Amino acid sequence: MSENRDVQLELGRTPLVIGGRDFHAVTEMVSSVVERRKWPIGWYIAFTISAGGLGLLGAMIGWLFYKGVGVWGVNNPVGWGYAIINFVFWVGIGHAGTLISAILYLFRQRWRTSINRFAEAMTIFAVICALVFPGIHVGRPWLAWWLFPLPYPQNMWPNFRSPLLWDVFAVGTYFTVSLLFWYVGLIPDIATIRDRATTKIRRVLYGFFALGWRGSHRHWHRYEVAYMILAALATPLVLSVHSVVSFDFATSQLPGWHTTIFPPYFVAGAIFSGFAMVLTLMIPCRTIFGMQDLVTMRHLENMCRILLATGMMVGYAYSIEFFIAWYGGNPYERFAFINRAFGPYAWGYWTMVSCNVLSPQIFWFRWARRNIGVMFVISIFVNIGMWFERFVIVVSSLSRDFLPAAWAYYRPTWVDIATFVGSFGLFMTLFLLFIRFLPMMAMAEIKGVMPEAHPHHGPDPAERRGTDLGGPTLQPAGALGRGREQ
Repeated sequence: MSENRDVQLELGRTPLVIGGRDFHAVTEMVSSVVERRKWPIGWYIAFTISAGGLGLLGAMIGWLFYKGVGVWGVNNPVGWGYAIINFVFWVGIGHAGTLISAILYLFRQRWRTSINRFAEAMTIFAVICALVFPGIHVGRPWLAWWLFPLPYPQNMWPNFRSPLLWDVFAVGTYFTVSLLFWYVGLIPDIATIRDRATTKIRRVLYGFFALGWRGSHRHWHRYEVAYMILAALATPLVLSVHSVVSFDFATSQLPGWHTTIFPPYFVAGAIFSGFAMVLTLMIPCRTIFGMQDLVTMRHLENMCRILLATGMMVGYAYSIEFFIAWYGGNPYERFAFINRAFGPYAWGYWTMVSCNVLSPQIFWFRWARRNIGVMFVISIFVNIGMWFERFVIVVSSLSRDFLPAAWAYYRPTWVDIATFVGSFGLFMTLFLLFIRFLPMMAMAEIKGVMPEAHPHHGPDPAERRGTDLGGPTLQPAGALGRGREQ
């Protein structure tokens, strides 16, 4: 009965798969991207640029190891610079994947199926980029293994009261669960590519990663149980991981950091930036590979609504920070926020507010939520604004602390900037390899939300007998799929 009700609810909405596509058409559309022998020249150009950025990242890390952290712009009192800013930024980017995949899955939001594979892959790659920076910012990366509680003769144990140590466990757990969740969801689709492979090496490689998947009833049952368990494990991680990252700041006594609003504020900002990055990546891929029938305006409009909602949450957090600074009566806190808005880094603060609070307000208008160009531009603005948010939190608070004699202005060096650009090279290299060798959309899950997947699909038996038993008549798939995007 619940499945029948789901189908009836879908009949009154814009369908999730349009263009009259059936199961075979969905398989052909997604698999053809992986199977094509001649890829567009644009992919090779993008991959060359991304690989160059990855090489730049490796060169900057090598230069850092050779010369030391003096090549960065950090000073006294700004002991945290681009490394921590980029770490928090990339961890935040990775949050939308788990939200779309796990939380929306548990809440049975059927529109997630066309975008969850993008988001899951983005999560893995963003966390990989994030994990680079804690290892290199300590100055002695060859001693990074001290972070782990390994028993050894010196009896030097890490400080378990340090939030930086909590980051190691939180982000490591998040990466492990997200990787398993992504891989388990890939297994049925990898098996499809294996069965369609035309060369022996492809059959062997995809067959190895398909883990012997045959699509039997037992396989599907175990797959669904494993997927549900991993979704349940990943859901609390969405809230806990970025909350733990916020403890790096909130547990300190520094004005501008010492506030209890940071955990929910950081989580909302992470979801905000993550959804923006999903849109930034998905819109070009949707157009280049002709996926408009699978990623419809309904999917994009829902994502714009989430951007609008989380952008308003972030804007509320910005305003409540000023209220707390005034209401708390602490002169140092009050000065920290006045300095943030009108001090030497005011340009960063107002860039943050403009990109994160003002630009998403255009999504109140339906025409903007259905305009591809507007979506793409706003998603880029949000990504820029969320990076500046981390910059403002870290730098403006550290540069002017309790003692005016210690105040200093932070300026990133060319090594800082090149390392940041190189992290995008790492991210895009992994992403381009992903869309080249793996299905970018979850074929099995997309088929599961199509009307043909339900046992009640098709004309009512009473209708075929020419009688009316009083029940609703379900439309065939073509009636749902035909027509243009609305």
